[in-house]
Amino acid sequence: MKLLSRAEEVILLTILKLDDEAYGVNIREQILKDSGDLWSFASIYSPLDKLRRKGFVGKEKGTPLPERGGKSKYYYRLTKEGKQALLKIREAQERFWSGIPEVAFEKESKS
Repeated sequence: MKLLSRAEEVILLTILKLDDEAYGVNIREQILKDSGDLWSFASIYSPLDKLRRKGFVGKEKGTPLPERGGKSKYYYRLTKEGKQALLKIREAQERFWSGIPEVAFEKESKS
């Protein structure tokens, strides 16, 4: 099974969270809000392009807006395959974390 990269997972989750407002700037701002890390646009658009080629994300051109000089925003939406990929990575993470006792972290935090 080919798992998503962490960047792909974060971007898919962010698109899902933003719903109809998932476009480049909003995706970047939401990632900053959720993680505290400011991602470059290249860090967002490169995985987005890969996700689109894999069929996990659809891209739709919005209506041109006068305040943007007539430029359109591109909106992203998860496909059925994208949602399935997120479920698979979630299940895999649960399997990886299962069996790890909480005390493993308690010992390190006390040292």
